Amino acid sequence: MSIVCEFKPGLEGIPASQSSISYVDGQQGVLEYRGIPIEKLATHSTFLETTYLLIWGQLPTTAELAAFEQEIRYHRRIKYRIRDMMKCFPESGHPMDALQASAAALGLFYSRRALDNPEYIRAAVVRLVAKIPTMVAAFQMIRKGNDPIQPRDDLDYAANFLYMLNEREPDPLAAKAFDVSLTLHAEHTMNASTFSARVTASTLTDPYAVIASAVGTLGGPLHGGANEEVISMLEEIGSVGNVRAYVERCIQEKSKIMGFGHRVYKVKDPRAIILQDLAEQLFAKFGSDKYYDIALELERVVEEKFAHKGIYPNVDFYSGLVYRKIGIPTDLYTPVFAIARVAGWLAHWKEQLAENRIFRPTQVYMGNHDMPYIPIEER
Repeated sequence: MSIVCEFKPGLEGIPASQSSISYVDGQQGVLEYRGIPIEKLATHSTFLETTYLLIWGQLPTTAELAAFEQEIRYHRRIKYRIRDMMKCFPESGHPMDALQASAAALGLFYSRRALDNPEYIRAAVVRLVAKIPTMVAAFQMIRKGNDPIQPRDDLDYAANFLYMLNEREPDPLAAKAFDVSLTLHAEHTMNASTFSARVTASTLTDPYAVIASAVGTLGGPLHGGANEEVISMLEEIGSVGNVRAYVERCIQEKSKIMGFGHRVYKVKDPRAIILQDLAEQLFAKFGSDKYYDIALELERVVEEKFAHKGIYPNVDFYSGLVYRKIGIPTDLYTPVFAIARVAGWLAHWKEQLAENRIFRPTQVYMGNHDMPYIPIEER
């Protein structure tokens, strides 16, 4: 007797795990990390403090945070063999592909798979959080024909990344905006890349393979790659006057308007609200961006057309405008997303290890049965 399973495309609405890491209420626009609203963390916390919260389940004491930050500073540098490997990557390659390969390569140096050892787990967390930004910045310099910029121990996490990227110390507002952006992107329940991380983790492979798997999943345009597509869309629209015609054409062609709509949120993404405020702060200090005016008009027209369907801006809609203003190249937007989301992936890796059971979903078979084998000479 066969069991008939209800098929849900994309596993929509099907719980894949139990978790205490983050919570989303898509109807009310609520996002919490370990029960703390994202608005409070964006205002009062830092990315590394939030990372500690996500992975170890509680806010650190002053001493715990200082120790964690010091460990991150100490481990920012990457092995020269990884750097030399990156020099062999094609300059035309996408930075997400370079990051996936580099993250996987870390396992060659540090993987012992001592997954029952708290010291190993902490060391893996520190190395991945510390080295992923260095690898992203290194590939950016290498593909321009330059040697990577060494990390600076006197700079905090966000400021150091921007320094390695541009070889100049960033403005404090730019560094703060980037740090808040990392916090906003750090975790978001069971999204595609996090599910990929948990599936990979459930095999008890090493954490570097877990992160490489998640990076590969994040790179798709329906996930982390969407913020790149938003900027391309705004460039295509070109001016405020072209917005309505663009939306009408998308409706007619039934094509997606990038940066709008979310599988969970049916109101404006709370992260988009914070990112929009960050963008406005940056524009007030460093000058306006014509694409922001296009974005505002696009949001207005899309809301007019689709608000009744619960389609509003998501986190990708304004993040690219923030990154653009602080000097991050467009094709680094998704790797920057990965820098942040490593915190959430590692939190889920650690949680998966606690009560592990390998993922082995079933399928609904739609093929034939008892088909004859036809010899090759008769085909």
